[in-house]
Amino acid sequence: MNHFRLWALFASLACTMNGTALAAGDKAAILQRGAHVATEVCNACHSLKYLKYSDFLKLGFTKQQVDVMRGDRNMGDPLIAQMAPGDALAAFGIVPPDLSLMAKAREGGVGYIDSMITGFYTAANGNTDNHVFPGIKMPDILGISQADPTSRKALLVKAEDVSTFLGWAADPMAESRENLGYAVMAYVFVLTVLLYLLKRKIWKRLE
Repeated sequence: MNHFRLWALFASLACTMNGTALAAGDKAAILQRGAHVATEVCNACHSLKYLKYSDFLKLGFTKQQVDVMRGDRNMGDPLIAQMAPGDALAAFGIVPPDLSLMAKAREGGVGYIDSMITGFYTAANGNTDNHVFPGIKMPDILGISQADPTSRKALLVKAEDVSTFLGWAADPMAESRENLGYAVMAYVFVLTVLLYLLKRKIWKRLE
């Protein structure tokens, strides 16, 4: 292995890791936007009982921003629905499910949630229904069924953001495990190259 090929391998690895960092930055912004939708819209009826307000700090929010989101609740409190279960039952005929593990519970995960949120339409009888979940009790929270083409595009982005956030909420440590995997791969790669060079040096002496 000559020096040029070795340099090319290191450069390739550096580019890959840099691209991963950029992707992580983009995802952080998406997760923050999704967190706002989840707390300002979804949390009105749905709880995320396995998620605490302090967990938002992991997404890059400042404590001041989290303080605004949590209101009079403590940092260690879980995200409990603003609507009482009894009121939700009276309004919808069912208590809205907790969303903490929804991305894990539904086949299709984040994709299913996104399709369901954007699947609302106005039926022939004038009622709002859902392509993915016919007869759903949940209202069209984003107004997808009534949106014009211009506003619909922005609503689709918002739906994707909150779906991605719910995917994170179902497994907040997934990204940490992924980043650890990249670090381990980089370590193994560098170690392999060094051992290869050491082996070449030793065998060259023996020759």
